[in-house]
Amino acid sequence: MPAFPIVDSHLHLWDLGRLRYPWLANVPRLNRNHLIGDYRRACGPVQVAKMVFLQCECDFAQFQQEADWVAEVAAVEPRIRGIVPWAPLEKGNAVEADLTRLAANPLIKGIRRIIQFEADPEFCLQPGFVRGVQLLPRHGLSFDLCVNHRQLARTIRLVRQCPEVRFVLDHIAKPDIKAGLLDPWRAELRELSRWPNVWCKISGLVTEADFDRWQPADLRPYLDHVIDCFGFDRVMFGGDWPVSTQAADYPRWVEVLDQAVSGTSPDEQHRLYVRNAEQFYRV
Repeated sequence: MPAFPIVDSHLHLWDLGRLRYPWLANVPRLNRNHLIGDYRRACGPVQVAKMVFLQCECDFAQFQQEADWVAEVAAVEPRIRGIVPWAPLEKGNAVEADLTRLAANPLIKGIRRIIQFEADPEFCLQPGFVRGVQLLPRHGLSFDLCVNHRQLARTIRLVRQCPEVRFVLDHIAKPDIKAGLLDPWRAELRELSRWPNVWCKISGLVTEADFDRWQPADLRPYLDHVIDCFGFDRVMFGGDWPVSTQAADYPRWVEVLDQAVSGTSPDEQHRLYVRNAEQFYRV
């Protein structure tokens, strides 16, 4: 385990009595409350100094309520230093009012509008969506890219149109680890990493592997390639709790990552686990 308190750049929480989460009906392993007390217990021996909350795909009409609820949680759990809510970026210029309202809360550091689940493969290239993303720097907000490996080529085209936006790629673009596929994910990730305004979360790997039979060696080619592409200046740890619990408990994921970077310098490990997330999310 890291010998110092870490920053978790990717935390989910939900209260089914407070908000609606339609997707959970299809994920029985996760279809119950996951609250901050549950997270504290799940961390076990891992010391977490700060957390960044990521939106959880509640009913889209409730996106402002989700942000407000997490701000209430942060009032009693001050280690929550950042919130990344959902916003309807596809509205283009019309999203300005939503962004203004969200950004009025100093805890809100960025936006995540998930691309992965869109039926239209060109969704992230629709002019309205691109314009909505381009507006984020005006409000001091970054953008979390949540895509799967099949969407990576189009994601690169989005990034090209938004040079002023600070992006972070969630879950290393969800490569098919279970099938052992590396290409074209490997080449496309390399291309994306050439944009200096794009960072990458080392998160979500265990849930792209075989939930019940994955081994650390299954993850290693993907971990090594991400670090080779982005270096230790633009990668950050993400727990992806509780989604990751479908395949590993929290200490197990941290332990596997820690073993993978055990030969690196203390400064590199501190960047991965602490400083990069603090810098990117301004926490």
